[in-house]
Amino acid sequence: MSDTPRALGAPVVRREGRDKVTGAARYAAERTGPGRLYGWIVPATVASGRVTAVRTADALADPGVRTVLTHENAPRLAEPDDPVLRVLQDDRVPHRGWPVALVVADSIESARAGAAAVQVEYDTHGHDVVLTGDHPGLYTPDEANGGHPGLRERGDAMRAFEAAPVRIDSVYRLHGLHNHPMEPHASTASWDDGHLTVHDSSQGSTAVRDSLSKAFGLDSGEITVVSEHVGGGFGSKGTPRPQVVLAVMASLHTGLPVQLALPRRHMAAIVGHRAPTVQRVRLGSDRDGVLSSVTHEIVTHTSRIKEFVEQAAVPARVMYASPHSRTEHRVVALDVPSPSWMRAPGEASGMYALESAMDELACALGIDPVELRLRNEPRTEPDSGRRFSSRNLAACLREGARRFGWSSRDPEPAVREEGAWLLGTGVASATYPVLVAPSAASAHAAPDGTYRIGVNATDIGTGARTVLAQIAASALGTPVENVTTDIGRSDLPAGSVAGGSSGTASWGSAVHKAAKELRDRLATHTGPLPPEGITVTADTREETAQESPYARHAFGAHFAEVAVDSVTGEIRVRRLLGVYAAGRILNSRTARSQFIGGMVMGLGMALTEGSGMDPVFGDFTESDLASYHVPSCADVPDIQAHWIDEDDPHLNPMGSKGIGEIGIVGTAAAIGNAVRHATGARLRELPLTPDKVLPYLP
Repeated sequence: MSDTPRALGAPVVRREGRDKVTGAARYAAERTGPGRLYGWIVPATVASGRVTAVRTADALADPGVRTVLTHENAPRLAEPDDPVLRVLQDDRVPHRGWPVALVVADSIESARAGAAAVQVEYDTHGHDVVLTGDHPGLYTPDEANGGHPGLRERGDAMRAFEAAPVRIDSVYRLHGLHNHPMEPHASTASWDDGHLTVHDSSQGSTAVRDSLSKAFGLDSGEITVVSEHVGGGFGSKGTPRPQVVLAVMASLHTGLPVQLALPRRHMAAIVGHRAPTVQRVRLGSDRDGVLSSVTHEIVTHTSRIKEFVEQAAVPARVMYASPHSRTEHRVVALDVPSPSWMRAPGEASGMYALESAMDELACALGIDPVELRLRNEPRTEPDSGRRFSSRNLAACLREGARRFGWSSRDPEPAVREEGAWLLGTGVASATYPVLVAPSAASAHAAPDGTYRIGVNATDIGTGARTVLAQIAASALGTPVENVTTDIGRSDLPAGSVAGGSSGTASWGSAVHKAAKELRDRLATHTGPLPPEGITVTADTREETAQESPYARHAFGAHFAEVAVDSVTGEIRVRRLLGVYAAGRILNSRTARSQFIGGMVMGLGMALTEGSGMDPVFGDFTESDLASYHVPSCADVPDIQAHWIDEDDPHLNPMGSKGIGEIGIVGTAAAIGNAVRHATGARLRELPLTPDKVLPYLP
């Protein structure tokens, strides 16, 4: 049996598509049944302090309200593995929006009304929620997110910078960003004869099961977590969130199933966010544009609950050759919600600053921005010295420039006009690491010639079900229509979290291994299969235990054309084009969707999305979709995603790299660079809203 030619790379239609558009797919908050109760959180209305009283009489007077859980009567938890899950355990208020009570009622309406009737009294403390670049509480952490060292130095970056003939020294600012998946965070919990079943909107039901096991002192075999359909996550559902713990608490307390779906206004304070950053980038080069010094310093915030430091300086350790480098993260704990993962954490925010600075250097030198990047291609990964398993950034830049028509660009800024519109184009590079985690999968052959794959993967809209079936079909040498895929349930072989663009590589490697072993078993099997068929289970713990000797990254190039209204300051993106080098593309249809989705999200980061902290009230000022503006289809008239063929034998059996996040990474910088080309003004704070643009227009 040979590999099926069309199994991998083919534009196979996603398997759950019809169920989603017809409403047949059921999400975590769509589980109905007798006796169902509904929860509604009472959020803290102060930014720092302690609860001194929770008055529930008015809420309990509503006949639909069953109970109100507070820190005084809620079930006690063992120490959770994440301190943000330690809700209703004491009287502290670490930030505004922290859950201080939970109303449980017969209907959503009664739960919401009951929550409004709960009266909470506080002993308030002074609070600090505003990040500044010189905050007195700043410190350098040992590690940033992902286990990256907080500080890395090669050579003497400052001395080399001072000696450089051409220098760029700029500060870039990003406000907080919110994930805002279409499906809010929701959980439905029920107990049946001592067994806990939870339907949770999560990027990894195995992780949720393990967290609940620890928090409630249960054996993992006593818990089943189902995340069959998930309406987006972008990192915010990558770890369990308080609503799942609260739903389980309420179900344990009442003995009935309880459903808890967060209203969107609660999400900003409860489910994580991309922390704001103040980033200083210093580049030193010779007059030919060859870098001699790269310094990237990050200032960001974390909460007083736990330390989370977005690794925004890490991309500068990978991107360009330079004998001297210094990359540092500094962080301050404030009275803010806990930041967390948001699509391409580190890369998205850090590459905005680095790629903007590279454009500034190109302008200062009078060198084409594409050419400048090509002149600084490293032979090995600058930070580690390891050889790249593959690095085709140069090919992406050249192919993108060809497709975009870059060669006809006039480098002079503020010279292209179309009526009241000022036109400009920009470019930026993108990168994202190749990540992989241990996973397990089963492969079953039935007597009728069909196959069933089981792996606790989570499809958050990426098409994982479909791609995993293609991987299995290729390994088994059968048409993809013969393969059924079971995912999204913790009773299945354990899969890793759908995050870090690692899902397909992690789950797919386990699926490929199980399918290959099943194929070998079938090759030696004689006679008909038994009625129960044959099942093989495999895991990749051994394959993922050792670090690769290669530096493994995906790369890409983004090109943007913008029009800036010289009267209103409005910015319109006319064209976005991305070209990527991401290993073997396993499904051209779903891959293009992922690339484009990331680019649209990057456009929002550049032009519309941003959330600041109110210094008086201590909360996010943009906490819903009326004030936090995400882009729509009309905001991107022409968007294209392409890729180059890349054969990398040092990755996984499929030869694939992650594609879910790289699309966002360089988009904001490309748009910002295009705005500079259009107007002649260098703006260094996102989002680029009209009020920021207008002062620089003629």
